[in-house]
Amino acid sequence: MQEMLQIYKGKIMKNTKIPSEFYQKFNVKKGLRDENGKGVMAGLTNISKINGFDAGGNQIPGVLEYRTYDVKDIVENLRAENRFGFEEVAYLILFGELPSAGELKVFSDILAARRELPKIFVRDVVLPSPSADVMNSMSRSILTLASYDENPWDISIEKVLDQSLSLIAQFPLLAIYAYHAYNYSKQHESLYIHYPDPNLTTAENVLRLLRPDKSYTDVEAKVLDIALILHMEHGGGNNSTFTTHVVTSSGTDTYATVAAALSSLKGPKHGGANIKASNMLDDIKANVKNYDDDDEVSAYLDRILNKEAFDKQGLLYGIGHAIYTESDPRFEVFKSYVADLAKEKGLDDEFKLYEKVEQLAPAAILRKHKAYKGISPNVDFYSGFVYKILGIPEELYTPLFAIARIVGWSAHRMEELINMNKIIRPAYESVAESKKYVSLDER
Repeated sequence: MQEMLQIYKGKIMKNTKIPSEFYQKFNVKKGLRDENGKGVMAGLTNISKINGFDAGGNQIPGVLEYRTYDVKDIVENLRAENRFGFEEVAYLILFGELPSAGELKVFSDILAARRELPKIFVRDVVLPSPSADVMNSMSRSILTLASYDENPWDISIEKVLDQSLSLIAQFPLLAIYAYHAYNYSKQHESLYIHYPDPNLTTAENVLRLLRPDKSYTDVEAKVLDIALILHMEHGGGNNSTFTTHVVTSSGTDTYATVAAALSSLKGPKHGGANIKASNMLDDIKANVKNYDDDDEVSAYLDRILNKEAFDKQGLLYGIGHAIYTESDPRFEVFKSYVADLAKEKGLDDEFKLYEKVEQLAPAAILRKHKAYKGISPNVDFYSGFVYKILGIPEELYTPLFAIARIVGWSAHRMEELINMNKIIRPAYESVAESKKYVSLDER
């Protein structure tokens, strides 16, 4: 069979490979991006703004706004007031306005009341088919939830909002219960299925559900809260959100749309990059003897880029971004928490290695590739390290991203339904030459 697969592979490669020069000939933007990395304009949004350039095309420090509010300002105010912000920012992204204290209380209570799954859902759906791939388990659960909805195919804004609020509340349960099922069945660890506490925030409940003793510190929960806020939304063009727009435009239901977005997010070039970045740093840590030696660290980064080390894909994960040039504002916010956390947990040396790679990686990439814009670390570079410090298992790194991003997907799904009402259907040019059919006995 293996020999036949190799033969079939040869046929596929021969008859499917398109000469690279054809993309220029037919003016096709690979990845929906031009040769300078600028995205093809595919839609309009008023949910968030992302910028790495000013109006004159000059590179600037990265800008990320949620509904016109700078994410840095949001986080700084939350930190100054020493309070949680996931629910407030979710309200902002969904409804386009900052909530009053009363509106925030009502909204938080709505999420708390919906933070449950149908009766025996965990026993019948989550536990029987455990997987190390928690994202796949979540997709299965989400599609199954459609059967508990009396009218899942209703795509009115009222219904989609109703479904979205439930999914935002349920995502932490779907992710963490799926992890515990895997940890019990495949890793032979004890099984913990805790109920969420309606009096706690989303971040607090994530840690409560995850840990055997349900305990966590206020600092840990607030750092996780910030992580969720930073991952909540990132424009209409990122892969999973664009998937949300595309699938929504077909007229399908919310559950199918969210499952498709999840499938996109789990890819290592998108939401799965935080795992890759964490694993890459572990590999560097194991193979570099002196973290303070710039030449030794740079030489190993060159080996990774030359496909000689780590996963041999030639990529430095967590470095560079499609939009940002001088900096990723999410990275800057995240890093401000990392040093203190690392010191508290006795991980100063590992933090120094991260800083060293952060400093040397852009130059390493420029030695290997021509760059059309600045290269700087992105949010994925430190997020895996923060999760590691918080004791969150690797299997939940990308699901945590999803727990946050379901808010953005929900807002974009409603934006697509309200404004477009037209299926997204770009053009593909056929470059194959026509042939006449040959009868079987003449082949």
